[in-house]
Amino acid sequence: MKLLSTVKFVGGTLLTVGIILFSIGYYESGYNTLAAIGLGTVMGAVFIFLMGVFFVLTEEMHKKSNHHKKIATTIKK
Repeated sequence: MKLLSTVKFVGGTLLTVGIILFSIGYYESGYNTLAAIGLGTVMGAVFIFLMGVFFVLTEEMHKKSNHHKKIATTIKK
């Protein structure tokens, strides 16, 4: 769960920064490149969050499968 907390913090921080950059770039007429950077930051934050959740789910499934393997080998003996 420590990894999930870290992923949520990093993803949330990047998402906030990306939204702020996109808003400044979109609503201020002279900063078109800032809007693109903000949009890229938002997409990066979503990607980091999804990959982090995938890693946490994979870790949990791995722990559960190892637990079931230990139970199965104990029953066979």
